[in-house]
Amino acid sequence: MDIATIIGIVVGLIFVISGILVNGELTIYFSVASILIVVGGTISATFVAYPLPKVLEAMKIASKAFSNKETEPGIIISRVIGLANTARKEGLLALEEAAEEIEDTFLQKGVMLIVDGTDPELVRNLLETELAFIEERHKDGQGIFEAMGTFSPAFGMIGTLIGLINMLRTLDDPSTIGPSMAVALITTFYGSLLANLIFLPMANKLKLKSREEILRKEIMVEGLLSIQAGENPRIIEEKLKAFLPPKVRVQLQQKQEGVEA
Repeated sequence: MDIATIIGIVVGLIFVISGILVNGELTIYFSVASILIVVGGTISATFVAYPLPKVLEAMKIASKAFSNKETEPGIIISRVIGLANTARKEGLLALEEAAEEIEDTFLQKGVMLIVDGTDPELVRNLLETELAFIEERHKDGQGIFEAMGTFSPAFGMIGTLIGLINMLRTLDDPSTIGPSMAVALITTFYGSLLANLIFLPMANKLKLKSREEILRKEIMVEGLLSIQAGENPRIIEEKLKAFLPPKVRVQLQQKQEGVEA
């Protein structure tokens, strides 16, 4: 589990609530009408803007913001090098048996394409096409959360207008001006809080997760094509390390040295 997402939301709420309690009471910031307008309006607008299957898929994609189960690029490089050593010693056909033990479906598909003797250019095209569609699906999920981050402040303003209208209708009674104005501003507060603490940060986290996944799969594609070309495993390893930041390369090198020792 990616604890940073949960910590960010919880700590953000704690600071906001603490700021409220310094000079006020928490109960006055609770308004059922404001919640209905902001939350209900945001959800409704999202369903208007996107088809139902897309919205439901986005909710599944959102779980990735709380997940940290992705395989490290260094582990992927090690697996590819293992496949390269197998292919070098026993031939490409020996990879068919190794493919059965691969859990990643993308890598497994690439290995089977190599085993079947598919043209290298076609292998690249097939895998890169799948990469493009994976990235497109990720963008759909990110776009939905970005849209919700746009809708919630807008419905906060709508709630504010409703509150102001109610206030103006009862302007002859000064005792109602304060409560009506408070409800109007609370609605804007809810909309801004949801957008800037949940929806927009979630969209940004999903973008980051998407880039990381695409990077891992690009490493797989380059490694598989290098294996198919019959390149030396050490050359393949150096080529794949180029995808990693210098700090990660050093850590990977230290791990390898530890294993060899």
